[in-house]
Amino acid sequence: MTPAAPEHRMRLAVIDDDPQNLKMVQFVLADEELEIQTSTDAQGGLDLVRRTHPQIVLLDLVIPGVQGMELLEKILDFDPGIDVILMTGYYSTESAVEAIQKGASDYLPKPLSTEKLQQRIHQIADEAKRRQRSLRLDNDLLENFAFEGMVGRSPLMLDLFSKIRRIAPHFRSVLVAGATGVGKELVARALHALSAAGDGPFVPFNCSAISETLAESELFGHVKGAFTGADQNKAGLFEYANGGTAVLDEISEMPLPVQAKLLRVLQNQEFQRVGSPAPVKIDVRVVGVTNRDLITLVKQGKFREDLYFRLSMVELRVPSLTERLEDLPLLERHFLQHFAAEYKKPISGLTRRAQAALGQYSWPGNVREVQNVIGHACMMTESEFIDVRDLPESINTHRPDRRVDADALLSIREIDRLHARHVLDRVGGNKVRAAEILGISRTHLYELLKDAPEEPVEQPRGTLADETA
Repeated sequence: MTPAAPEHRMRLAVIDDDPQNLKMVQFVLADEELEIQTSTDAQGGLDLVRRTHPQIVLLDLVIPGVQGMELLEKILDFDPGIDVILMTGYYSTESAVEAIQKGASDYLPKPLSTEKLQQRIHQIADEAKRRQRSLRLDNDLLENFAFEGMVGRSPLMLDLFSKIRRIAPHFRSVLVAGATGVGKELVARALHALSAAGDGPFVPFNCSAISETLAESELFGHVKGAFTGADQNKAGLFEYANGGTAVLDEISEMPLPVQAKLLRVLQNQEFQRVGSPAPVKIDVRVVGVTNRDLITLVKQGKFREDLYFRLSMVELRVPSLTERLEDLPLLERHFLQHFAAEYKKPISGLTRRAQAALGQYSWPGNVREVQNVIGHACMMTESEFIDVRDLPESINTHRPDRRVDADALLSIREIDRLHARHVLDRVGGNKVRAAEILGISRTHLYELLKDAPEEPVEQPRGTLADETA
């Protein structure tokens, strides 16, 4: 083994039972900024990886005592962020595809081409540096594009942030609409925080969580003796929210008789407790929140038209995640930082496989689902990097099947190109987003895509074992 190198050097572990190949690798890479350590057996190699935490592992596919694929899985189980390059004198398309699917970064035939080995090591080192720069950039972006607990750099979110800033100092009532899980309550909190009532109470109320008979009492309160069981005076939501903001979540579910009394609150800033004729004056801002189309409910007679128009004088629509997919990396980073701190884990990021899986998912639960998925992954991971095995089953089972036909003889570059094209298609042709998911630069992505697809070469069966470099 070579002497320890300065900390800025990348660590390379070479696991191969052929001493001549170990010497050749050390000789070829001697001028590189690498700390190279070697092992000639599987267990020793695994111990070496666990002890030294290398960034790159060169692994022979055929080592006595263990299958190379099995050792590959053990290495990536230990640290999914390691770039593992498999070496073999028995190249086959099936094993190459299997290796890539299991997380290998590359698959090189023996005898090794010194030029290709150096080139691949350079690429991995460059990609590692880019990932480090990307992590720093992500942190900077989070600071620049964070707004009152929300993050976003998409035009739709920047427009929403701008509207909130303009509306917050002046609003008395606002309607916030959007699908489940998009962050409507965060919008309500931002409106409150930036308003003149920001130091007052913020009181959320779920209109669907209470029966019609109790809704009026819960919102407006009651006096002693107003009904059976009313043995004392009770303050309602609007009294608690006096001087602040009342948030009526799922306002579409509010009973029609209560809607009429809410209209009085919005118009006159006063209400009556149940059982009392005396009006109570208040100073309350009201945010109505809904995931339903209130215009349709108005036409169906299920929501008061006058209340709708009163609320919707100012209406904010929160976009779904599918409308702002360019925000997904920021959201992932935002929640990763949050849960890493909450669980006190030194989590640096996601592996490229995990990024690809998240980028290909449809996110029916919107931002709330991203939060839950990243929270689950941060809880499950035992590594510095979140990998696909840390993600919930719902993510992995819904990923598209990208397996290549075993009969199609494809180069590693063509496999990379096909995967890059697949990711690009899934993000609607957005090359910036595709490069982020793949964990590569846009220049590298352009290089992968510029070549015309290679036609698979048909070979008679039984010839794959003869394919050696």
